Amino acid sequence: MIHFFKFIFYISALLIIILSLYPGNLIGFMLYKDLSAEPNLAPGNPFGPSLNHFFVYLYLALLGLFIYLNNHKIVYWLFLLALILELLHFVIPNRSLQPSDLIANILGVVVAYSIIKIYLLLKKQ
Repeated sequence: MIHFFKFIFYISALLIIILSLYPGNLIGFMLYKDLSAEPNLAPGNPFGPSLNHFFVYLYLALLGLFIYLNNHKIVYWLFLLALILELLHFVIPNRSLQPSDLIANILGVVVAYSIIKIYLLLKKQ
């Protein structure tokens, strides 16, 4: 069963990399036929599309941390992934670096890490 979750984790990470490096927004294109449109998971929220980034990295970090409960190096890998992918938006056509997206990426990882730490504390009791 753990192999299945590892497969899902690595496929999810690969999908995030592909979606982040594509010149334009593939999800916006699939939904709206517009490469410049970014979908908003929760319309009307004060954070705009950055909330999407938070949920994506929360999902990826939770999955990775549950698979590798005793290996917290995955957190560093996810921070590095979030930073590199967002910085590459400087050079990718039709993309731009959004500090709010980078913050949301990092917050997603931090919240997931906190959830896992609380889970491990409660599991010890």
